[in-house]
Amino acid sequence: MNDASVPVITVDGPGGSGKGTVTQMLAKRLGYHLLDSGALYRLTALAAERQGVALDDEVGLIRVAASLDVAFEPTPPGEPARVVMAGVDVTSDIRTEVCGNNASKVAVMQPVRDALLQRQRDFRQAPGLVADGRDMGTVVFPDAPVKIFLTASAEERAQRRYLQLKDAGVSVTIDALLKEIKARDDRDMNRSAAPLKPADDAQVIDSTGLSIEEVLGRCMAAAGQA
Repeated sequence: MNDASVPVITVDGPGGSGKGTVTQMLAKRLGYHLLDSGALYRLTALAAERQGVALDDEVGLIRVAASLDVAFEPTPPGEPARVVMAGVDVTSDIRTEVCGNNASKVAVMQPVRDALLQRQRDFRQAPGLVADGRDMGTVVFPDAPVKIFLTASAEERAQRRYLQLKDAGVSVTIDALLKEIKARDDRDMNRSAAPLKPADDAQVIDSTGLSIEEVLGRCMAAAGQA
C-alpha cells in the first residue's frame, strides 16, 4: 500500500544524530507506524555477507535486497526497534560499526536503492508513518507534509556512540569513532545516488547539546503537535 492520503513524517540526518530514538518516540506518541530505512541497507549488507555475496557484486546485492524478509517490532523507550530478518532477531547484528560501514557502501549503488524503494514506500499505511533515514524527504516520500532534518556535530555523535559501545562492553576510542563518522558523512553527502542533505522544505533541528526529550519536543512542534 502506498496511499498518498496517509500522513508521513520524514526524519533524515546523519548517523548518531538521535534519529533512531526520537523516531520511535514520535511514532509511539502519535500512534504511527515506524520505518527504519537505514536498517534495510544494514540488513542487505548483513544478508549479503551471510550469503557470500561481495559488496561490489551489484547484481547479487539487488537479488539480496529484493528478497529481504524483514519486520520491525516495537521496543521500550530508548531502545532501537527490534529488527527481525527471516524470523531471526538481528537487531544487535546490524548495529555494529562494520555493518554500518558496509551498509553505507551498499547504499551508494542506485540499482540497489531502486530495489529497496518500493519496499520502503509500502510501509506507508494508516493512520500514519514516521520514516527514519537519509533520503526519506528527498527521494522516498517527497510529498510528505512534515519533513525534519536532524543533525548534530560529528564530535557529539562520536561521543554518543562511544558511550553506547562502552555500555555494551565494546572497546573503542573516540578518535577512531570520530574518524569513521567523518568518513561516512563524506561518503553519504557526496554520493551520486540520493546524497545526504535536507529536503528544500525540511525543518532542520540541531540536537547538539539537547536531551532526547528536548529533541522530541522540537520534532512534535515541527509536526504541529506541540
